[in-house]
Amino acid sequence: MDANKFTNAVNRVEQPCPPIWMMRQAGRYQPTYMEIKESYNFEQMCKLPQIASKVAMLPITQFDFDAAILFSDILWHVEGLGLPLKFDPAPKFEFHLNEDNWKDHTDFDKAMDHLSFQQSAMELTREKLPSNKSLIGFVGGPWSVLNYALGGNKVSNDFKTTYLKDVIIPLMARSIRAQKVAGAEVVMIFDSGLRNCSKNYYNNTYLPMLEELADIGNVGYYSRDLPKGSLPKVKKMNWCGIGIDSTQDLAKTLKTHTNGFVQGNFDEHHMLLENKLYHYELDKWLDSLDGVNTAGWICGLGHGIHKTTPNANVKYFIDKVRNRFE
Repeated sequence: MDANKFTNAVNRVEQPCPPIWMMRQAGRYQPTYMEIKESYNFEQMCKLPQIASKVAMLPITQFDFDAAILFSDILWHVEGLGLPLKFDPAPKFEFHLNEDNWKDHTDFDKAMDHLSFQQSAMELTREKLPSNKSLIGFVGGPWSVLNYALGGNKVSNDFKTTYLKDVIIPLMARSIRAQKVAGAEVVMIFDSGLRNCSKNYYNNTYLPMLEELADIGNVGYYSRDLPKGSLPKVKKMNWCGIGIDSTQDLAKTLKTHTNGFVQGNFDEHHMLLENKLYHYELDKWLDSLDGVNTAGWICGLGHGIHKTTPNANVKYFIDKVRNRFE
């Protein structure tokens, strides 16, 4: 059986071809996913371990990606803290967190009991995966999750800091450890909602709080809309790797980041272009890596696969990368 490319990348072992994993690689762009969705709603797909595992395996079976990722959502942690959540189809909370009710939403034990379906789904997925395929877990970025929970409620930075430090980050730490026990080789933190986080708060308050999560080990960090100039500070932390969006220079990041993997970062919107232009953009992106040491690279997109992405374009991407490097 072939070597595990994902494991090699995490450990920065040089190899001809990088592993390929895409955010949202199991999703609405797949006909097989939509067939399952005819029988189950999104909440059921996440919370029924057999179904979540089946969905997580779809892109492995269809496209031969190098890693599967837990099929779930970043907001179940908040629901576990007592904020009822429905998807219709976008996430909607029955009510939101505020400075008056927050003390009612701090029960870690209850939240972890609520999240047990994630561990069960991961155990089932790991059983199905060949040994040369990796399993990735994930949690939402604490800042991103907090913003969803607040739902636009205006609160002070002091309140945000208290709730992040005393509630969300400790809960994420417990969840990360549980996912690792369930079979995750790496647990990613997806911080996709940083647009309203100031550079000063991010660099001087938020990042120091994230050190508790980075120091767990085998935790990766993906950020979108990162405050300008903050990437060097992120790279200095004890992450096992980082994910970057398409606004970042992949070649430069691979050259300067030698502590763990780098995941990304082809522009996901280019996957929607007509064939000639899509092929041109993909070639240009790959050409930018000529002469670059790609040890530690996990090839993928700058963000998640869009729901209207043609399946043929996903297959073309995978074939193109493998033919180029193998």
